[in-house]
Amino acid sequence: MKIANKSVKMAALVLASAGIFAFTNFGGGGIKGTVTPAENASSVTAISGTDTVKAAVVSGSFDLAHAKAGTYIVVVEAVAPYKSAVREGIVVSDDQVVDLGTIVLEK
Repeated sequence: MKIANKSVKMAALVLASAGIFAFTNFGGGGIKGTVTPAENASSVTAISGTDTVKAAVVSGSFDLAHAKAGTYIVVVEAVAPYKSAVREGIVVSDDQVVDLGTIVLEK
């Protein structure tokens, strides 16, 4: 009976620990910004080595969450007659969000 009781307590401890880690952020940062004209931007992609993060542009804003720490090239995909915009050397650190401000698309 004592062995079964210890097993139940151990199982409860393991489940409680798993629950705590389920809501823990294990690092990563992000990149955010706005694009103008908003209706001529479709998506934003950030590339660092083999890591790629992509997000839609919604109402002129984008938020690339869960980006690993590293140096990124950020590409704003434009809709004609505008050209896509590129920003290089964007450094993301763990738990930091880099704000690129407003990116203006050009024709």
